[in-house]
Amino acid sequence: MVSKTDRIQKLEKESSPSATPHMAIQGFEGCFHQQAANYFFNKNVTVECCATFKQMMAAAKNSKLTDGCVMAIENSIAGSILPNYNLLQASNLKIVGEIYMQIHQNLLVNHEVELEDIKEVHSHTMALQQCYKYLDQFKWKLVESDDTALSAKHIAQYKSKHVAAIASSLAADIYNLKVITPKIQTLKNNYTRFLVLKRPEDVNSQVGNKASVNFQTIHKEGALARVLGIIAIHQVNLSKLQSFPIPGSEFKYQFHADMEFDNIKTFEKVIEKLKPHTEEIKIYGIYNKGLWK
Repeated sequence: MVSKTDRIQKLEKESSPSATPHMAIQGFEGCFHQQAANYFFNKNVTVECCATFKQMMAAAKNSKLTDGCVMAIENSIAGSILPNYNLLQASNLKIVGEIYMQIHQNLLVNHEVELEDIKEVHSHTMALQQCYKYLDQFKWKLVESDDTALSAKHIAQYKSKHVAAIASSLAADIYNLKVITPKIQTLKNNYTRFLVLKRPEDVNSQVGNKASVNFQTIHKEGALARVLGIIAIHQVNLSKLQSFPIPGSEFKYQFHADMEFDNIKTFEKVIEKLKPHTEEIKIYGIYNKGLWK
């Protein structure tokens, strides 16, 4: 039986202003994951920095440590981040939101450093690759590191006079560095989609105009076509369909689908009609379509 004191404490907690969320991210302070978290929560957020996505998911599941996580799931150039889809599937976390963020790579230096002083540029290998057209203008030594924000931290920490880093503008702000050349990425329209995940016990109800679903079709000819037909007939927009092999099976596949709709009841009807054609359906979350930043 719940005591009177417990009930009062529960009511006080429910009526009090919500605390600043503390979200797990992959990367160091100043990374693009933190920038995405700031955008989604309007800067009203703190972060738990994790070295790997696996560690991030573990932190997100720990109610004593975080309120969930913000995780990159796909990129407009590199495509789906398949290991992260596997982490999502293996967890019981719920998607409560998303954000599409344009990735701007910036050349950062300490404040007294000019372009002619630079001899080396440090960053994550992907960031370096995204900026080759700009970097090819110079005879700088390119040094790969574990993280863009960590590179920025190191040149600030060691007061480097001949080393630059490629990282976010947030990293420049945090480590008091100068953006000597902004937006040096070769492809300017480079967007990453981030998911916001929370534990199911922290999600009271889910409403919105988008849902992420995992399903496995029954092993009959044309099963996937029938599933797609049901989605189309109900005028639900299938914005993403990604197949994954089922571990241990003989080339059987499961599918991740992102569906967009105007009415939640339409989505619920679609799910009911899909059940006879699927062996399993798991709804990762219902949420609002993300903004583009």
